[in-house]
Amino acid sequence: MSSDDFPTRIALDEALRIVRTVAATRRAEPERVATARADGRVLAADVVAPVALPAFDNSAMDGFALRHADLAADTTTPLRLAGEQFAGRDLALVPGPGECVRITTGAPLPQGADTVLIKENAVVDGDRVLAPAGLAHGANVRRRAEDVEVGDRVLQAGQVLTPARIGLAASLGIDRLPVAPRPTVAVFASGDELVEPGLPLQPGQVYNSNRDQLMAQLRALGLEPVAWPTLPDDPARIGAMLDDAVESFDVVLTCGGVSAGEKDHLPHWLRARGRIHFWKVRMRPGMPLLFGEAGRALVLGLPGNPVSVLATFTVLGRELLDTLQGRGEPRPRWRARLAAPWRKRHERLELLRGQLAQGEDAVLQVHPNPADGSHRLRGAAGSDALIVLEEGAREYATGDLVEVLPLL
Repeated sequence: MSSDDFPTRIALDEALRIVRTVAATRRAEPERVATARADGRVLAADVVAPVALPAFDNSAMDGFALRHADLAADTTTPLRLAGEQFAGRDLALVPGPGECVRITTGAPLPQGADTVLIKENAVVDGDRVLAPAGLAHGANVRRRAEDVEVGDRVLQAGQVLTPARIGLAASLGIDRLPVAPRPTVAVFASGDELVEPGLPLQPGQVYNSNRDQLMAQLRALGLEPVAWPTLPDDPARIGAMLDDAVESFDVVLTCGGVSAGEKDHLPHWLRARGRIHFWKVRMRPGMPLLFGEAGRALVLGLPGNPVSVLATFTVLGRELLDTLQGRGEPRPRWRARLAAPWRKRHERLELLRGQLAQGEDAVLQVHPNPADGSHRLRGAAGSDALIVLEEGAREYATGDLVEVLPLL
């Protein structure tokens, strides 16, 4: 296959740039969903506050609302209890000079009152309340609009709707939010050697772990992927199955069959059926990575080794799906110190598996996993981060600062 018409063996940063550029042109029109069901979705438009928060002056504590001017500066002040204002309907109480009103948290502050004495600091004697000296003016009062004013932009397009952001929208009375549609995703594993878990293995066969792993990674992003039957090592049948998938899904993800071997048919199919944007990335694991488009779908062909699937989806698959949804908040990329030395013997960027920990000095550390082969899934299962080792061979010492990508 000639590579004259598409980039090959490119750097990871260039691959990410291409993925973002292409995916940004494929974003679908927003949809509106119930605020109560929008958690994890990407907001498609800014949210402007229709009401203030708080909507009225109210008490921050259970206690007694009073006029601060009535208090003596250096001695206890007796006040007459003139009524009760609980959270809910505003009773429009107006305490006079030397009076106070029993109040609960969140209840509207009576007219003229400007301070709340908390219940624990008050002494109640019949209809008298003794207020100690030293209470600050405005204590335990939440002022109208101290959090949000009408017209404030409180949420921005591209933000992920976390529980706190859902709560903020609900507190403003917003019952529906504009969000990016979640892409539809088809998942394929390929190879005649694959057998489904639970069935007996014949000599030369292996269990199909890639599809289940990739499905789990997608579900962790809040997506609902569809698992397709395994692609056989037959170009005609591969073409028939993928031709169907690319007309029905936004994204088609495959595992295996993307290198240059006798049974690696996917690059040939994609070039004939659609367009290749790049093929092969200077990274380990995962160099034989294929990205392009066909039909209505973007196609990301991942390598066949299980750790390669884990790593390449983490760095490129998530970026593809995030960009399709207009996510404007980057996923976490942390810095940590190596807890052990590591010798990098090759020139490609490496995504080494590791486990994060906090050192005695409270500095984040990462322990590289010595089981670094792309087939060693047990080592990946014991890891919670990818350690990014930049291009070029070098010796890393204990304590060297490296970039880490959390897997969870």
